[in-house]
Amino acid sequence: MKILIFSEMFPKPNAPSSGIFVKKRLEYLLKEKRMDFDFAPISTFDTSLISFVKRLKKIPRIELTDFLEVEHKKFKVFQVPLKTVTRYEMIKGKTKAWIKYAEEMMKTLEQNFKVSDYNLIHAHRAFPEGHAAFLLSEKYKIPYIVTSHGSEIHSAENDFLKLIIDILENSSKAIFVSEYLRKDAIKKGYSGRKSVVIPNGIDTDIFKPVDKTKARKKLNIYQKDYKYVGFVGNLIPIKRADKLPEIFHDISRSIPNIHFIVVGDGYLKRDIEKRTKDLQITFTGRIKPERVPIYMNAMDVMILPSRNEGWPCVVLEAQACGVPVVGSSNGGIPEAIGDNDMIVTEGPNFENRFAKRVIYVLKNSVSPNKLRRRAVKFSWKSMVRREIEIYCEVANFRF
Repeated sequence: MKILIFSEMFPKPNAPSSGIFVKKRLEYLLKEKRMDFDFAPISTFDTSLISFVKRLKKIPRIELTDFLEVEHKKFKVFQVPLKTVTRYEMIKGKTKAWIKYAEEMMKTLEQNFKVSDYNLIHAHRAFPEGHAAFLLSEKYKIPYIVTSHGSEIHSAENDFLKLIIDILENSSKAIFVSEYLRKDAIKKGYSGRKSVVIPNGIDTDIFKPVDKTKARKKLNIYQKDYKYVGFVGNLIPIKRADKLPEIFHDISRSIPNIHFIVVGDGYLKRDIEKRTKDLQITFTGRIKPERVPIYMNAMDVMILPSRNEGWPCVVLEAQACGVPVVGSSNGGIPEAIGDNDMIVTEGPNFENRFAKRVIYVLKNSVSPNKLRRRAVKFSWKSMVRREIEIYCEVANFRF
């Protein structure tokens, strides 16, 4: 069995955490000696004009490298050639431009791989990758699998939505990273045929409990008898990062001896810093993924008040460190947290109610061991083994 896997989502120099869940899958697939696969990190690039437009619209630019290194193997990064006008129309959300991108993505794959040699195609994301997989499948009569990670389902409407539904319906297996996401696709018109839920996993060897005092001292933020509340993620509206100052201030009014930790970056960072000058707060900016566990271990509670999420791995990563997570009721957050007492429903006075729930958790202990036991069930090894079972089923192969 030979598999062609491809995705536009993979770590990039200016975004090391981008698509890290795809890279992690590759790490564990490489450990399976009997797995024969090729991976194509594929994307377009930003011209100086497109970079300028993105700056104006506060859209992260694409900074590519020549290779994606995974363990001992280097995967060449393939650049899809597109005219500047097509890139501009993609930024504006024009369906035809995105279809053109998927078509050019298909051609780039054909130019660099002998597609007919593969038994199976796996696209990470329903669109545009899923459309490229559909086109390859139609031409070469090879089955394809598509994994939906969230944003393409959440934001899809009109022509985009119809395309995505067709891609899901024609796949040999549609994988969703959360049950919420699968149900959302069904609500929008997908039949649910041949669908399965396989969440993104976590690295339980890296995300594990560390003594909190030692973690805080190592980070030079230790203060005796202080509580620590943290946030890990992009500082953008979808994460409700714009409301972090309100939540933090509400918490600090009830618990004066408190230190906040904000791990991540985004265009809201400067505004959040201005609005929290009166608080004891650490902003890490963008850090390497391997640095995240030490910050999580310094926290008493981590918060995730997002307005939407597909499958927030950050929840399981925190739990694997023995850290409780308070989250909103949106998207796959309740599913990931697995405890209704830690969920704050959307509605009036959300920020104040969210802060009160955090305060309650800070004052009432949660078993770190219980959190850890739950989290390890979502190890990358377990999740990748489930995907391999899907590969074998679709390709009619005995592993």
